Amino acid sequence: IWSAVGLSLALVIGADQFWALLAGARRMDQHFRSAPLDENMPVLLALLSIWYNNFFGAESQAILPYDNRLDRFPAYLQQLQMESNGKSVRRDGSKVGASTGAIIWGEPGSNAQHSFYQLLHQGTRFVPADFIVPVNSSGGSQAQQDLAIANCLAQSEALMDGHENPDEPQRRHPGNRPSNTIMMRRLSPNTLGQLIALYEHKVFVEGVIWGINSFDQFGVELGKKLANTLTDPVSTGTDSVSQNPSTQGLLERVKSLR
Repeated sequence: IWSAVGLSLALVIGADQFWALLAGARRMDQHFRSAPLDENMPVLLALLSIWYNNFFGAESQAILPYDNRLDRFPAYLQQLQMESNGKSVRRDGSKVGASTGAIIWGEPGSNAQHSFYQLLHQGTRFVPADFIVPVNSSGGSQAQQDLAIANCLAQSEALMDGHENPDEPQRRHPGNRPSNTIMMRRLSPNTLGQLIALYEHKVFVEGVIWGINSFDQFGVELGKKLANTLTDPVSTGTDSVSQNPSTQGLLERVKSLR
């Protein structure tokens, strides 16, 4: 959205809001460029992600915004991080010796608490989480946002501290489950720009540490190329040039279901 593609967004939200979005992104750019490493948010997020991924075996990360206007933000980060760093070859052509590109998933906290938080708290999988929460409401009910903040902080505490129950083991929460809590004054075009840029720079830092190119996407391109060869066989029933027996069998199944 920082390129010419952002024109469509600017037309929808208006120039003032779009400039505010860009200003927020620029602010995070400047922070990333100038802040010392021990205070640099993108660097710290990247190091934590690599720490959990490569040293604790975490295969995924949950993104949990406590504002329903960010309901698609986990999906945005899913594309950003998995497409950028889902690589197995370094820039120099050698094989990557560590796990890269964690699986990114999530939902707004109000929905997630009643769907998959059970797994986060008591499951057998190690899933670090990022909580994202605005402190002030942006035009809605502040009481409702206060409730969201309380739930966010409660979930963070429960993941960290857990809960012992010797008499009923099934009620035990082991705790020691890591999370980050990212707070902002309120959700606005400016803070959204900062948030997007924060994760973009995080992904870049991860790529540098792993020695991979975060800016190519050959895994996506191969599928598109193969799809072009299968369009006519699917739509007209003509023979496919594919020599893959599974694909041939599936094409035959498509024909039989017409």
